[in-house]
Amino acid sequence: MDQRPVAYQLYSARQDAERDLDKVLSQLKAMGYDGVEFAGFYGHTAAEVRQMLDRHGLQAISSHVPFVQIEADMFGVIAYHQAIGCRYIAIPYLDDQTRPGAPGFARAIAVAHRFGRLLKQAGMTLLYHNHDFEFVSLSGMYGLDFLYQAVPADVLQTELDLCWVKYAGEDPAAYVRKYAGRCPVIHLKDYVGSKKDGATPYALIGLDENEPKEAQSFEFRPVGHGCQDVESLLRAGIESGAEWFVVEQDESVGRSPLEAAQMSMDTLKRLGLK
Repeated sequence: MDQRPVAYQLYSARQDAERDLDKVLSQLKAMGYDGVEFAGFYGHTAAEVRQMLDRHGLQAISSHVPFVQIEADMFGVIAYHQAIGCRYIAIPYLDDQTRPGAPGFARAIAVAHRFGRLLKQAGMTLLYHNHDFEFVSLSGMYGLDFLYQAVPADVLQTELDLCWVKYAGEDPAAYVRKYAGRCPVIHLKDYVGSKKDGATPYALIGLDENEPKEAQSFEFRPVGHGCQDVESLLRAGIESGAEWFVVEQDESVGRSPLEAAQMSMDTLKRLGLK
């Protein structure tokens, strides 16, 4: 299998990263990760983050920035990410007022247009990271496809989260191929469970993690330890032009997030990606 660099979404180890980001970066590098994807910076300045990345030989390949922050301070967001050498910025989540089918979805599309063009001028690229709620019908197509049709590919690229594609009932490998040439960064995420359970299984950036979670059979797993056919996903990504794969595991059960990160990397090495 052709090799590709692999990044780690730091949201997966958010509590560890908040305590000691530098230590987490060191551990990830030792595991074989080539880069990281941020979801916040834990109070560190851009200069501090850049220094840590350089010290450990990691790239800040991408960053999840809340929609409200993008809308409120586009130029500030761009400046910070330029300073840390980050190439991609992703819209990670739309709330129930701005997601497909909601009254604010048109505003979200307009913001993506404007911010994506500003990023392009800065030599960067805007991504959109999906969950499962984009797989609702909108004008005869999925809301996710509507978004990617409404905003040109030179302004908005995909960051397909393959857990949520499969959870929504679609073939994730086929969905990657559908966006061949427009999928530079792909989220590898594994799980067990199904949508028919009726639970709301994901931890979402910006929501209160202290809120009680309903009982559910859904569980996130390290890559290669759930229901995903990881090898087929890697092949689809490589054949479709993926430049980076990102390991993400929203929650780790029965082991620490970094132990899970090692298990995911072991899978990718076994399959020849690394």
